[in-house]
Amino acid sequence: MSDAPVKRPAGQNQLLIDLGPIVIFVLAYNVLQRLPATKENAVYIATGIFIAVTLAAIAYCQITRGRIPPVLLITGFFVTAFGGLTIYLRDQTFIQIKPTIIYGFYAAAILISLAIGQNVWRLLLGHVYTLPDRIWTMLALRWAGFFIFMAVLNEVLRARLSFDAWLNSRPLFAFGLIFVFALANAPLVMKHHVEDGEEGA
Repeated sequence: MSDAPVKRPAGQNQLLIDLGPIVIFVLAYNVLQRLPATKENAVYIATGIFIAVTLAAIAYCQITRGRIPPVLLITGFFVTAFGGLTIYLRDQTFIQIKPTIIYGFYAAAILISLAIGQNVWRLLLGHVYTLPDRIWTMLALRWAGFFIFMAVLNEVLRARLSFDAWLNSRPLFAFGLIFVFALANAPLVMKHHVEDGEEGA
């Protein structure tokens, strides 16, 4: 197998891999809610679909790239664990707190890595950008704070919104805010990455 087919999906299909499972979850739930035969169990059937699509995305990455992105692997673990609890215990609370647990895990991983003299952000993205240590630390702290904010936001929305409203807001809050925050940090990254490249030229 040549290098080109392996690399192409990573660039062209990453958005689909990231967004696909949650979008399908939301769509499946809304469709099932409108069918009399599945209305009562819509959340549990949709959760099963969510788990299946997430595992399919993981398998797709392994087959087409020969590796699974760490973030997708972590997400898949929590989706399967909390989705499984939702179905087994017939309690939708577990799928609702899943984002809180994931965001908390990411924040803790970043802060713990910094505390032990490592930087998980640099480990994940160091092959893409060459940045000064202080910029890597700044980015790590920013993202840790952002993930804490997202965890708190999910709990606030979960407490104040109906399940339907909470679920339908997930794509916006899960990916919209992350996209905006990443975009806000892009100038810092590109500025120092370019400067580093010029210095090495």
